[in-house]
Amino acid sequence: MKKRPSPSRLSTDAIGDYIARAASTVFTLENQLDTIQKITTLAVQTLQKNRTILTCGNGGSAAEAMHLAEELTGKYNKPRRALPAYCLCSDASAMTCIANDWDFTFVFSRQIEAFAKKGDLLIMFTTSGNSVNCLRAAKAMKAAGGKVVGLLGKGGGKCKPLCDLALVIDSDVTNHIQEAHQVVLHLILEAIDAVWAK
Repeated sequence: MKKRPSPSRLSTDAIGDYIARAASTVFTLENQLDTIQKITTLAVQTLQKNRTILTCGNGGSAAEAMHLAEELTGKYNKPRRALPAYCLCSDASAMTCIANDWDFTFVFSRQIEAFAKKGDLLIMFTTSGNSVNCLRAAKAMKAAGGKVVGLLGKGGGKCKPLCDLALVIDSDVTNHIQEAHQVVLHLILEAIDAVWAK
């Protein structure tokens, strides 16, 4: 009987190197403290005006968009009332309908046309800044009278000029950009909890 090959494992050096690269990317946020503060303030003000925060992204960024929205309707760290947030990636039926009847680049913008109101806020996550469905979403949000925050990477791409506030992670590595975005979304939640949590 042949021996099964041992499963490949990351060396402790490789693990340490990855953690160092991830931490280094996150630490670049220290250069954008003013932008982060403006983003957290805008999110709080949007909710104080009884408007809605909409979120979107693709792939891992979709997971982060869902995470931000569910923490608002659910709970972050402390008990508080539910706050109005909706992730445009969450409705598989709507997304597949729009992608089938139009194409995938419209999956967010069509929902914004249906639901967004003046004063609402779109927070979009795109590591490239060039996702066409996010570009369409930003334009649709502006047309609806809302504001756009972009959590971006790789220079900000075509989405950057469409944002009222853009935070561009200083990296070209998708996974590290997403790790830094995760910190920013938690800071948004920290700011919101500071106002509403008991």
